[in-house]
Amino acid sequence: MHQITGRTLVGLMLALTTAILWGVLPIALKILLEVFTANTITAIRFLVAAVIVGIWLGMRGKLPKLALLKQLKIAWLMVVAIVGLLLNYIFYLSGLHLLTAETAQTLIQLAPFLMMLGGIIIFKERFLFWQRVGATLLVMGLLLFFNERLFTLLSQAGSETLGVLLVVVAAITWAAYALAQKQLLMHYNSKQIMYLIYFAGTFAFMPVSDFAPVADLTLLQWSLLLFCCLNTVVAYGAFAEALHHWEASKVSAVLAITPLLTILSANVVAWIWPQFSPQQLNLWSWMGALLVVAGSALTALAPQFVDYRNARKSRKLQQQP
Repeated sequence: MHQITGRTLVGLMLALTTAILWGVLPIALKILLEVFTANTITAIRFLVAAVIVGIWLGMRGKLPKLALLKQLKIAWLMVVAIVGLLLNYIFYLSGLHLLTAETAQTLIQLAPFLMMLGGIIIFKERFLFWQRVGATLLVMGLLLFFNERLFTLLSQAGSETLGVLLVVVAAITWAAYALAQKQLLMHYNSKQIMYLIYFAGTFAFMPVSDFAPVADLTLLQWSLLLFCCLNTVVAYGAFAEALHHWEASKVSAVLAITPLLTILSANVVAWIWPQFSPQQLNLWSWMGALLVVAGSALTALAPQFVDYRNARKSRKLQQQP
C-alpha cells in the first residue's frame, strides 16, 4: 500500500488548487463545446499536457521506466488508470454538452464518494456510521438540487436525462482511475503516471477529432482553450501530488467544495460577460448543493473522526495510574 509523506499543509494547498481549477473548468469547457466536439477538446488537452509534462520529466531525466510495466500487476493498474481517466474525460464532456456547468459539476461530486466506496469494496475498509450519514445527505442533496426537474428526468428520456447518466458514468470511471492512481504511486511518481495517461490519451483521441474549427477561433476561445490545456496539467498534477502527501479522505473532503466554486464562478462570469447565462437555482436547489458538499465531505472525513476519538481514548488510558 502507498504511504503518504504526512506533509499536511502541502497536501491541503494542493487539494485546494485542484478544487479551484476544477470549479472554474466547466465554465470554460461549456463555452468551447459550442465550437469543438468533446473528442477534439480532449485530444488537444492531452496533447498539450503530454508535451509539457514530457519536456519537464525529460529535462530532469525522470521519464517513466516502461520496463516496470512488464510486471502484470503494475500493467493492469496502469490500464485501469488510463482507461478510467480517458472515459471520464469523454463522458463528462458529453454530459456537460447537454447540461449546465453547475449541474454537471454537482453530479460529478459523486466521484470522490464512489472512490471511497471503491476503497471499502476493494481494500475492505469499514463503512462507518458517519459515512452512511454522509451518503444519505449526498443523495438527499442531489434530489433537492433537481427538485424542479426531478419528475421530468425520471419520466421522460430527454437530453437532460442522458446528460445526467453520462456524468454519472464519468464519476464511476474517475473513481476507478483514482483508486488505481493511488496504488501506482508505489512504483511511479505522480507526474510520471499522468504523463503516461496524457500520452495514451493523445493517441486515443487524435484519430476521432476534428481540428478544422481551430482556424476560426476568436481571441476569447483561444484563451479558454489555453486555460483548459494548462488546467489539465496543473489540476491533475496537484491532485496526484496531494494524494502523495495527504490522506485520500482529506483530499476528497476538500474537493467537495468544487460544485460551490462552479456556481460562484458561473455567476461571476455572467456578471463580467452577460452573454453567458448561469443556471437559476431556487432555494431548494441551493440547499441541495450545500447538502451534496456536506455529505461528500462527511463521508470522506468520517475515518479521521474515528482515528481522533481512538487516539484520545489511548492517551487517557496511558495517563491512568
